[in-house]
Amino acid sequence: LDTLFVDEGFGSLDPESLEQAYRTLADLTEGNRLVGIISHVADLKEKIDRQIQITKSHTGGSKAVIRI
Repeated sequence: LDTLFVDEGFGSLDPESLEQAYRTLADLTEGNRLVGIISHVADLKEKIDRQIQITKSHTGGSKAVIRI
């Protein structure tokens, strides 16, 4: 498995479980694998250094920003 996308309820996790989930997902990126996470949890977003952030514009479209 080279690529994994996760869209789950990170917001329902307590801080310890969120940290454990983050460490597990980060470990999965070893060996040139890609892990994509869809999340609205601020604590999780702060830990991830490479991001594609999608925001909805007021005109009905959306905007993508890539942070490396």
